[in-house]
Amino acid sequence: MDPASLRMMVGATNTLSKTTDTVGLNKVTGNAADGSMFESLLNSAINNIKTTNSYLSDAENAEISFALGETDSTHDLMIALEKASTALQYTVAIRDKVLEAYKTLMQIQI
Repeated sequence: MDPASLRMMVGATNTLSKTTDTVGLNKVTGNAADGSMFESLLNSAINNIKTTNSYLSDAENAEISFALGETDSTHDLMIALEKASTALQYTVAIRDKVLEAYKTLMQIQI
């Protein structure tokens, strides 16, 4: 694959991730009585996924830049890779806990 087509694919990925409005981690606040607690929890989870996707995209861009010889900074490359790895591990851990809680709820006898 030539560098121009590689750049075009990465540019499309970056445009997609920038249009999803990455905000970052939010605190869960609200009342359970009016249903805003679930909404804020869901929004927080969605924002966490968007942040993780952003870190993964940044790491991919850093890898491509390094592979094409556009940058010599292994330090920045490793930082981007570790951010992406940590964010992905965190997201997977949260997913696992949510699935475990769901399975526990489904086993409750009525």
